[in-house]
Amino acid sequence: MAVHKNASPLQMIGLYLWKHKMLYLLSIPGILYFVVFKYVPLAGSAIAFQDYNIFKGFSGSAWIGFKNFDKMFAYMEFVRILENTLLIAAYDLIFAFPAPILMAMLLNELRGMIYKRLVQTVIYMPHFLSWVIISGIAIGLLSQEHGIVNHLRSWIGLDRVYFLGEESYIKSIIVGSGVWRDTGWGTIIYLAAITGINPEQYEAAEIDGASRWRQTISITLPSLLPTITIMFLLQIGHFLDFGFERVFVFLNSLNQSSGDTLDTYIYRVGLLQQQYGYTTAIGLFKSIVGLALLVTGNALSKKATGEGLY
Repeated sequence: MAVHKNASPLQMIGLYLWKHKMLYLLSIPGILYFVVFKYVPLAGSAIAFQDYNIFKGFSGSAWIGFKNFDKMFAYMEFVRILENTLLIAAYDLIFAFPAPILMAMLLNELRGMIYKRLVQTVIYMPHFLSWVIISGIAIGLLSQEHGIVNHLRSWIGLDRVYFLGEESYIKSIIVGSGVWRDTGWGTIIYLAAITGINPEQYEAAEIDGASRWRQTISITLPSLLPTITIMFLLQIGHFLDFGFERVFVFLNSLNQSSGDTLDTYIYRVGLLQQQYGYTTAIGLFKSIVGLALLVTGNALSKKATGEGLY
């Protein structure tokens, strides 16, 4: 389509949109999803500054400024739950984030394609199980009377332990179950990045006498660095957003004080006790912290590696 040299900017935009109209039509469902479910709900953040009454709505509820935020840090219960969330999120970042990277590099070393695809399928499968099923499997394995873990402990002469009733174990159970469930799924991105590495680099390294281990350290890992950086930035953006269902299915009256996170606290106080303004303030606090971590991490990443989200 020819464009006149004297066309106005609006005409240029219109011609460009018309030229790529099919691409924009295909993008409409995605755009609508983000508008309806991501941007429109942002208006609800105003509840954080109100003594919100569900019957009076936005316009009828009294504005109370930052009192809900003052309430957050005035209660020791919130401080304890924030500490739990930070610890669980930190453990997840330390142990769960590197797991798919290591798994992808190990799978890349398998030479038998049939065996490689079989292993990939097996480690992908847990991702498609709901957290209710995952918790049922974990409870079955860790049961004090019938769990295989306690049977092994008895076999070697150790006492049986009620793992889900001990506060000291709940964080490890939550993080460990997440590692088992999502490690295989996370390898998809890293395996795709590995397939994009020029094979001539490996051939040249092999001619120079580099071992497989040396090739992994000097070629595979550096080539994965841009992908690792992007995935890391995406994860720290959700640092406090650990997920409700993932934690809630493992909680009981014995381990709640150590396993309770901001998401389960919001459910208990916001929905069950109907403190909508207070819990909206907590959600807004989570979003601000995530945004600050994302912006800071992106700036540091661009300075250190030259890679970033924007």
